[in-house]
Amino acid sequence: MDFTSFLEPLNKLHDCNLCPRECHEDRFTEKLGYCKSDASFNISSICIHKGEEPAISGGNGICNIFFTHCNLQCIYCQNYQISDNRISGKSTVMELDEVIRQVTKILNSGINRVGFVSPSHFIMQVKIIIRCIQSLGYDPVWVYNTNGYDKPETLRSLEGMINVYLPDFKYIESWLACEYSDTPNYPEMVARALKEMFRQKGATLHTGKDGTAESGMIIRHLVLPGHTENSLKVLNFIAEELSPDLHFSLMSQYYPTPRLSHHPQLKNTVTEEEYSVIVSEMDRLGMYNGWIQELDSAANYRPDFEKQHPFDKS
Repeated sequence: MDFTSFLEPLNKLHDCNLCPRECHEDRFTEKLGYCKSDASFNISSICIHKGEEPAISGGNGICNIFFTHCNLQCIYCQNYQISDNRISGKSTVMELDEVIRQVTKILNSGINRVGFVSPSHFIMQVKIIIRCIQSLGYDPVWVYNTNGYDKPETLRSLEGMINVYLPDFKYIESWLACEYSDTPNYPEMVARALKEMFRQKGATLHTGKDGTAESGMIIRHLVLPGHTENSLKVLNFIAEELSPDLHFSLMSQYYPTPRLSHHPQLKNTVTEEEYSVIVSEMDRLGMYNGWIQELDSAANYRPDFEKQHPFDKS
C-alpha cells in the first residue's frame, strides 16, 4: 500500500516546537534542534517487549517502537546507545512502509498493543503510524511511553488517539533535573503534562478481561540512589495534585551504566533502606494501585540495542 498521502503532518517539522525545548528548527535541513532528529522515521528497534508493567506487557508482550535520540539527556539512561544526541541517527532511519510492515507482523501474531518509546520529539511520526495502521483495519491499544517532558498543547493534539499514557515523573527538584538531565524546567513541565494526561484519562485504569490496560494512565518513577527526598516529594505531588488512586509504578531497577563508574552517587544502586522508606510513603498516602519491584530487578532490565532484539538475554 502507498502511504504517501499520510505524510502531510511532517510539514509541521519545518518549524518544530513539539516539545518544551521549542527549538523552532527546520528538521528537513541539516540544522537540527536539541534532539538532533530530522524529519525521518528515526527508529532503532521495533520488537516485542515483555518487561513493561503487567498491565502493559500482559502475558505476550507489547510491540514497542523505540525512537532514537531524546529531548532529555539523562546521564544515567539505560537506553544511552540510542538516546544519546551525540550519536548519528542516519543508520536508524526506516521507511514508513517498513515500519508498518514490522508493526503489522507483530499485530498478526496476536499482540494487540503498540507502544511508542521516547516519542515526545516524534509526535508527527506517531500520528502517521497510528493512521496508517488504522487504515489497514487494525485497532490496537496505543501506549505513549514518555519521559514526561511534554508540552500540554502537544498532548492535547493526541486526545482520542492515545489509549494509555505511560509517563515518567523523574524529578520534582530543578537542580536535580538540571544536573542529571540538562533540563532545569523539567519539574514545571512534567507537572503540566501529567495534569493534561489526567484531564484526558482520569484516575481509573480501564482493563480488559486479561488484565491489560485499555485506557488510562500509569505514572512511573525510577528511584535514584541518594535521592530519597526527591522520590518522596514526587509521591506527595501525585497524591495531592492528581490522585492517590492513579496507578503508579515505583521502580528500583536503576543500575549504573559504564559511563557512571566514577560518579559519587550514581555509581551505586538503590539500597533496601532507601526503597523501603519510599514504599512506606506510598502506603501512608494511600497509593495502593500499581507495582513495586524487587531490589534485584536491576539485573533484569539491561537492553543492548546493538542486538536485533535489545532485550534478548542469549
